[in-house]
Amino acid sequence: NKLTGTIPSELGLLSNLQELDLFNNQLTGNIPSELGLLSNLQELHLEGNQLIGNIPSELVLLSNLQILNLWDNKLTGTIPSELGL
Repeated sequence: NKLTGTIPSELGLLSNLQELDLFNNQLTGNIPSELGLLSNLQELHLEGNQLIGNIPSELVLLSNLQILNLWDNKLTGTIPSELGL
């Protein structure tokens, strides 16, 4: 895919979503903190974009998350310790 723009915060409303694959696109901006509302999310793939900023601390609320891929972006800051990485 060649998706561009930012990740819509409205994705956080998809409460039954189990996997979100937005890897290898040209997405920019911050990772929306609203993704922390995806209580059923098991896999989050955002690698290979141009995302900036910090990893939102709200991602620690994803108790079912098994796979988190954020590499190959322009993220800054530290990884929240609660993510167990």
